[in-house]
Amino acid sequence: MKIALLGYGKMGRIIEKIAISRKHEIVLTIDHDNLHDLTAENLQKADAVIEFTTPASVLDNIEHCFNAGVPIVVGTTGWYDKIPEIKKQCEQDGNTLLYASNFSVGVNIFFHVNRLLAKVMNKYPYYDVQVEEIHHTQKLDAPSGTGITIAEGIIENLDSKSEWVNVLTTDDKNDDETVADNQLLIESMRIDSVPGTHTVIYDSEVDMIEFKHTAHNRNGFALGAVLAAEWIHDKKGFYSVEAMFDFNS
Repeated sequence: MKIALLGYGKMGRIIEKIAISRKHEIVLTIDHDNLHDLTAENLQKADAVIEFTTPASVLDNIEHCFNAGVPIVVGTTGWYDKIPEIKKQCEQDGNTLLYASNFSVGVNIFFHVNRLLAKVMNKYPYYDVQVEEIHHTQKLDAPSGTGITIAEGIIENLDSKSEWVNVLTTDDKNDDETVADNQLLIESMRIDSVPGTHTVIYDSEVDMIEFKHTAHNRNGFALGAVLAAEWIHDKKGFYSVEAMFDFNS
């Protein structure tokens, strides 16, 4: 399969390495220093595009891929408020997009079990719950898309929580946030060189339950993105990553 990479930083280079190890060919890489190469003609050399850039550029990149008629896998977060209109455009024009807050197989198993756990804990309202996430200091968004997905999985299945709020902690900054009973706290910590750690904590007066995922490196995210490109390249439509996994079989 021929793959184009939009975003050629640390993640893009890991994706390239894994794609090549899986016998794919990288036919185009785009970064901030060669944006002039982001043309329909160049994109059409690829069977699928994998996009890991920034919230400021992701919508333009999606538009470029739609105009070129090339399937796109989107790993950038921070644009999800635009999902309804992008989905409508994608389906109306017969294009293909798959997005995820996190492509890691392990994280998507974590997402699934997190929803199941919240359903169980809904029967025990004397436990309060919060989410903690740790990422590297270069992480641009807080909370992360992964943290939001975890929180949404809890809110959908726990009657006591109806919205999430975020507290960001870095070496030189600590946001204070008053949390109401119906609010789910996401505590975001930014520590140098941490790929990603996410913990769901259910706490009561008598005990505490922790459910945790720790990424050892970025390879799991990159492998998942390549698997997504393999899955989507011959499909049409608008997908979230859950479509790749069949947890109900």
